[in-house]
Amino acid sequence: MVGEEEKQYFKGRGAQVNPHNKFLKDVYVKEHDEGIDDWEESDRKTSFIFENSKTIVNKVDSPDVGMAYSLNPYQGCEHGCTYCYARNSHQYWGYSAGIEFERKIIVKKEAPALFKKFLEKKGWDATTISLSGNTDCYQPAERKFKLTRQLLEIALAYKQPIGMITKNSLILRDRDILQEMAKLNLCMVYVSINSLNEDLRQVMEPRTTTAKQRLKVVEELSKAGIPMGVMVAPLVPGLSDHEVPKILKAVADAGALKAGYTVVRLNGVIGQIFEDWLRKNFPDRFDKVWHMIQSCHGGNVNDSRFGDRMRGDGNISQMIRDNFRLHCRLNGLNVKDIILDHTLFKIPSNQASLF
Repeated sequence: MVGEEEKQYFKGRGAQVNPHNKFLKDVYVKEHDEGIDDWEESDRKTSFIFENSKTIVNKVDSPDVGMAYSLNPYQGCEHGCTYCYARNSHQYWGYSAGIEFERKIIVKKEAPALFKKFLEKKGWDATTISLSGNTDCYQPAERKFKLTRQLLEIALAYKQPIGMITKNSLILRDRDILQEMAKLNLCMVYVSINSLNEDLRQVMEPRTTTAKQRLKVVEELSKAGIPMGVMVAPLVPGLSDHEVPKILKAVADAGALKAGYTVVRLNGVIGQIFEDWLRKNFPDRFDKVWHMIQSCHGGNVNDSRFGDRMRGDGNISQMIRDNFRLHCRLNGLNVKDIILDHTLFKIPSNQASLF
């Protein structure tokens, strides 16, 4: 019998299934009463779970992710990107990496106070902290809870360098703070753009800002004096890798200084989620795309090899790499490094004004 989640397509959501959480012993299923097959799930809205976290800044031990510390005011992400590597971590909280990752958002309401406490630790050396590594700090929840803005206000007060990455134009709300930080060389912002195809975005990243709006973010923040970069990530061979030249030209024209990329990898249950999504949305291209992803990761869709996992290996990965480097060079991207200032850090004397 085909499961209900397999028959339905949840518009506005990326994942179409809720894979079993490997940390839970029991599996709960929804049975049909009296053989009724035509029903709709009532709980489709996003819900927010408030978590009293004990820490908020995490040290990142992975050598190939480009950050030393990450700061995540939320867990889970309503953007619903089908490929998101952060889905697996939602299982640690007792939820599925599938639809629940998008519907059940954990809000760390103590994040501002915990951030202050972290910055005041003895011996803290003001290493750049990334907002965020395991969520998008400007996902729709931020419009309601404003945790990211509070964290930026604290970073500015302490002169703490911050790196940011987002795919949501809500970041423009905080242009005033980012502009002040940029004057002191305390921030660098990356926008994620992996396709200019709106039809693809609507199904692969259903609740994100359009590529047109993301280019506007790059342009407006760049004009405000904020150093901007773009992550063309992840590229999906057979779906979006051919867009690299157009994307890099567009972001350079908008004012980006830096660009990076990754090739999609599908670790853990993300493979199951992405496979289901790909079959439902691109059945005619499924075999080609799936095999191309495998060819980038030694015959697998998952890859945990440091150094290779982010960009893959093999002929297809090499062609993507060469094409990306060529068009970065043609568009004047990655000409110089941007190094934030770690010497200005200071615990403010009047902290009451921060809250």
